[in-house]
Amino acid sequence: MRHITGGLLLALLVSACKTTTPVVQQTPPKPVILTLGNKTFTTDDFFQSFTKNQLSADSAQRTDIKEYFDLYTNLKLKVLAAEAEGHDTTEAFREEMATYRKQLAQSYLTDKLQVESLAAEAYQRMQQDVNAQHILISVSEDALPADTLAAYQKIVSLRQQALAGTDFAQLARDNSQDVATAKTGGNLGFVPVFDVVYPLETAIYTTPVGSISQPVRTRFGYHLIKVNSRRPSRGRARVAHILVRISPSADEAGQKAAQERIDAAYARLQKGDSFELVCREVSDDATSKNNGGVLPLFEPGRWVPAFEDAAFSLIKPGDYSKPVHTNYGWHIIKLIERRAIDPYTTLAPSLRQRVTTDSRAEMLRQATVQRLRKEYAVEDVKSLLDVALTKADSSLLRGQWRYTEPLDPTLQGKTLVTIARQPFTVNQFFAFVRQRQQPQRNPALASNPATPADRPATGSPIVAMRRLYDRFVGDQLIATEEANLDKKSPEFRALMNEIRDGVLLSQMMEQNVWDRSMSDSTGQRLYFEQNKAKYRFPERAVATIVIAQNDSLLAQATTLFSNRPPYQLKRSAAPLSFTKNQTTLTPQLRETLFDVLVVMSRNPDYVVEVSGSHDPTETDTVSAGRIRNVVNYLQKNGVALSRIMEKDYQGARPGVARDAQRNVTFQYFSNSKEDVVRVLNSRSAATGNQPAITLTEGVFAEGSNPYLNAINQWKVGTTTLHRDNKSVAVIISRIEPARAKTFAEARGTVINEYQAQLEKQWLTQLKQTYPVKVNEQEIQRLVK
Repeated sequence: MRHITGGLLLALLVSACKTTTPVVQQTPPKPVILTLGNKTFTTDDFFQSFTKNQLSADSAQRTDIKEYFDLYTNLKLKVLAAEAEGHDTTEAFREEMATYRKQLAQSYLTDKLQVESLAAEAYQRMQQDVNAQHILISVSEDALPADTLAAYQKIVSLRQQALAGTDFAQLARDNSQDVATAKTGGNLGFVPVFDVVYPLETAIYTTPVGSISQPVRTRFGYHLIKVNSRRPSRGRARVAHILVRISPSADEAGQKAAQERIDAAYARLQKGDSFELVCREVSDDATSKNNGGVLPLFEPGRWVPAFEDAAFSLIKPGDYSKPVHTNYGWHIIKLIERRAIDPYTTLAPSLRQRVTTDSRAEMLRQATVQRLRKEYAVEDVKSLLDVALTKADSSLLRGQWRYTEPLDPTLQGKTLVTIARQPFTVNQFFAFVRQRQQPQRNPALASNPATPADRPATGSPIVAMRRLYDRFVGDQLIATEEANLDKKSPEFRALMNEIRDGVLLSQMMEQNVWDRSMSDSTGQRLYFEQNKAKYRFPERAVATIVIAQNDSLLAQATTLFSNRPPYQLKRSAAPLSFTKNQTTLTPQLRETLFDVLVVMSRNPDYVVEVSGSHDPTETDTVSAGRIRNVVNYLQKNGVALSRIMEKDYQGARPGVARDAQRNVTFQYFSNSKEDVVRVLNSRSAATGNQPAITLTEGVFAEGSNPYLNAINQWKVGTTTLHRDNKSVAVIISRIEPARAKTFAEARGTVINEYQAQLEKQWLTQLKQTYPVKVNEQEIQRLVK
C-alpha cells in the first residue's frame, strides 16, 4: 500500500510540476538580411546603421538603401577578414579601443540635463558685464575644522564691518590674502563668465549691485563679493593697435619722448597714412606690428579698463582712437569688427564643452558619484580606514608623501572598501594617493618663492587623506559604471561596435590596399600604361588674375607686374646716416640695420637694394666702403648674397640734399607677386572684410575660372574686365596646348584608381571566402 501511495505521490508531484511550470514565450528570431559565410546580420542591425548614416551624412552624400547595403556588405566582409587574421586580439588594438571607450564613456557618465542647465546658465550670464571686488581669507581645503571655523568667523566679521559702512576697498587692502588684488582694494574689474571658479562666479552674478555677498567657500578659502555695477554685455571686439611702450622705470624725459612718438604716429594717420604702415614702422608690439597690429577677438574683462573703454567706444570698423595711456604705454586703437554675442544654438556646443572642463566639472562629477552610490553598494571597513588615514603626514600636503611595501601586517593586502562586490585593498588606495597627491593650491602663497619642499605645510594630513579616499571611491564607482555601459546603454554598445569595425577596417585597408598601392610602383606604372588615353590635359592658360577696388589700384599692380621679377615694392627702410668720411657701422647704425635684417628674415622672397652715395668732398671709395660694410653685416647674419643688390652712385645722388648724400638707403623688391599685393593693401583702405587687391595665380583649364571664362579668345597679354564693381586684370603669360599627361603628372589620380582596383580584387576574394547571401524580401520591405 505504501508503494502505491508512494507511487501516487511521485506521480502527483510530477504532474504538479508539469502543471505549475510557466509557459515560456519563445521570442521569435529576428529576421536576417545578410549572411556572410556562417555570420548573420539582422535587419534591425542594418537599418540602425543605415538610419544613423543618413542622419549624420551630408545631404549631398546620402545613399539609398540598396546603395548603402552594398557598402555595409563590403564593410562587414573586411571586418570578418580582420577577425580571421586576429587583428582584434592584438595589444595595440585593445589599447586603441580602450582609449576610444574612455573618451566615449564621458558623455554617458555625466548628467546631460545638468550639463545643459549649466550651459544655459552661462549663456544667460554672458548677456551682462559685472564689475566686482572681493576679499579672500585663505584657508586650505584640507584645514582642521578649528582653522576653517576661524577663517569663517574672520570673513563674517569683515562682512559686518562692510555692512556697517567701512570702506570695502580699505578692508580688502588691510585684510585680503589674495596677493593679486589686495593692493587694488580687491578690484576684479569686469569678470567674464568662466574667468573665476564657479562658486565665486555665482556670487558675482547673483549679488545685487551695491550689496555684499554672504561668505563664499572655494578651495582657496572664504570670499566676500561686492558688486559695483552691471551693464548689458558689450559683446566682443577685434581691434588693431599701435603701441609705444613705456618702461616702468622711465624718467620724465622718457615718458615725454614716448608721448611725442605716439602723437607723431597719430598725426600721420590724420594726414592719411594707412594704419598698417604706421603700425609696422612705429609699434613696439613685436607680436602684432607686422600684421597691422591686429589682436585676437576679446570680450570685456580681458584688457585693462582704459584700453577696453577706448576700444568699445569706437563705432564703425576703420575708426581709430586718440592716443590712450595704459600701464603698458601709449596706444592708438583701430576697430576691426564688433560682434554681438552669438545665439545660444551657435554657442551651445562650446559652452557644453566649457562647463565639463572648468571648475563646474567637479560639481558634475560629485552629482554623478552621488547617483552611483545609490546604484552600487559601497561598504567601507571603517576600522581599517581609520588606521590607513593615520599613515598620512605633512609631506602629503606638499605632494611628496611616500610609503613602503609590504605594509604593516594589519594593512597589507587588506580589503579597505567593497564597491559592487568588488574589493579594493589598502595597497590600491595608497598607490592612488601617491599618484594623485598635489601640492596645495593657495593664492596667498602665490608670491612665495619657496620650493614645495621648503614651503610650510598648512592643514591636516588626515583631512587631506580623507579627501583623497573619497576621490578614490568616486573614481572606482565611475569605473564600475563605465564597465557596465555596454549592458545599460544599447546606444553606447552600438557606437563601440561601430568604432571597433572602423578600426579593423582601417587596418585591413592599410594592409591590403593603401600600403600596396603606394609602394607598388610597377603596378602603378602598368595601370597607367593600360589607361593612358584618359590621362590628358585640356588646353590651359598660365595666368595671373588681379582684382582691385578701382582702376587706379589695378593700374599700380599691373604696372609693377609688367616687369620681370624681382618686382619693386613700395616699401623701404630707414636710411643709415654716416658722418663725413665714415664707413664703419656704429652700434646705433647696427640697431637701425637690424630692422632690415628682421624684414629680410621674415620675408624669404624679398630682395633688398642697398644704395650708397657720397658728398662732393668725399672719394668714391667712401660710398663703396659703406655699401660693403652693410652687405657684410647682412650676409653674416643670414641674408644670402643672392638676395642683395648693390647700387653705388659713385658720387652725388640726384635730387638729394648734401647731408643726405652720405646716407645708405634701402629699397625692397620681391620675387613674389603676393608680396607686391600685400604692400599695396597695407597702403590702401579695405572695403569691409575684402582687401583692396587680391591675386590669384595658376594654370587654368576652360571653365575653371569665371574671369578667364569671360574672355572669348585666350591670348598672351593683359585683358581688363569690370565685374561686380571690381576692376580685373587677367594676365596670360602663356597658353599650354592640350596634351597627354606624363606618369608623374597623373600619378595622384593613378594611385587613387589603382587603389579602387586593388580593393575590388580583394573584395572578390573575400566573397569567395565568405559567400554572400542576401535576403531580398527584407530589402524590399525596407525600401517600401
